Amino acid sequence: MDEEMILLETEEKMEKTIKAYKNELVNIRTGRANPSMLDRVMVDYYGSPTPLNQISGISVVEGRQLLVKPYDKSSMKDIERAVYEADLGLTPQNDGAVIRINIPPLTEERRKELVKQVKKLAEEAKIAIRNQRRKANDLVEKGEDEDAVKEGKKDIQKLTDKFIQEIDDITKDKESDLMTV
Repeated sequence: MDEEMILLETEEKMEKTIKAYKNELVNIRTGRANPSMLDRVMVDYYGSPTPLNQISGISVVEGRQLLVKPYDKSSMKDIERAVYEADLGLTPQNDGAVIRINIPPLTEERRKELVKQVKKLAEEAKIAIRNQRRKANDLVEKGEDEDAVKEGKKDIQKLTDKFIQEIDDITKDKESDLMTV
């Protein structure tokens, strides 16, 4: 495998790691309402588990409240139950036409716990990036030309540094979101 292919594959894998890290962070709620908080809520809709966002419209009201408008009013009770059972620490309020979900403010202690969780996820993502670097370096070392091997390793390190920096930036943004009251 030539150096260019190794670099392309490594970059693709590192981008997937970043994407996975971002997806993990979405599940860590800040004090603000965000429709993606309900992405993992599955509703028993006519006997089959269906993502909540496929059977209702979800919008943010006043920054700390989500408004769930079911497309089918008969599914209100099922949606309400699914939000309870999703164990998100949220309490849905059914008024017959829509479901309102108030997002309680985070305590200082809870914010600090969440920041620790974010840092742990960031470290796991960095480890994954470094493992991808190691695998790419192993592939590059199989090359014959010593200069090409050195150059390949340097390029792989540049990629690694770029993605580690991206993880740090994403982490910093999430931490500031969490610590903002």
